[in-house]
Amino acid sequence: MIITMQSIRNVARLGLIGSLLIFGISHGAAQAADVGIVNQFAGDVTYHSGNAEPTQAQAFMRVRDGDQFSIGAGGLLRLVYFQGGRQETWKGLASFRVGAALSEQDSGSKPEVTILPTGVPQKLGRMPELLQNVRLGGVALRSVKLPLSIDKKTEVTEGKTKLSEAKAIYRKLRASATPDDITPELYLFSILHDYSRYAEMKSVARNMRKRQPNSIESKVLMAWAEKHAAPSHK
Repeated sequence: MIITMQSIRNVARLGLIGSLLIFGISHGAAQAADVGIVNQFAGDVTYHSGNAEPTQAQAFMRVRDGDQFSIGAGGLLRLVYFQGGRQETWKGLASFRVGAALSEQDSGSKPEVTILPTGVPQKLGRMPELLQNVRLGGVALRSVKLPLSIDKKTEVTEGKTKLSEAKAIYRKLRASATPDDITPELYLFSILHDYSRYAEMKSVARNMRKRQPNSIESKVLMAWAEKHAAPSHK
């Protein structure tokens, strides 16, 4: 099997670097640090870096400084920057280059820009690993563990407080998001996973499916949440 540099990069973007190690890939193949993540795309959307051939974009792929994106007519791409929480929604025809904290337009119309609350981009950045482990049937994100010195009552109280705060952020995000934008649901899904709130995750996943019925990722998350919300998994 021939492994190209482009295929290595695609695998690394989806959080599967461990799979590369099985094939003996050296650390020399490492790329620049991730600066953001694609949280939605539709239509003809391709990207490339340097002299590499254009490759089809993928949902929840990580992006790096210098990546070049091209969006075909009728296409859409939404990405979130980890630094500063800038969310850009690009619609085709358009092309742009990814920067460290914002994109540089090459052609087409300017993006719609919103700023996400602190902590939301980092939660979205965990989706590649979560999705991969969901597909493999594993548990990607460990439940939150508080120090042993904290008693059970305090642990429960702090957990409820953090969940309450997260749900407030979710409602704020949902109020300003477009109907087909599942960024708010992805954020809440990740938070609920931290606390193993599977029944609530099922409800959130169902909402994702309604908003993006053709999204493979939302289908995968929905199936996983339904399985873990079943009585035998509680």
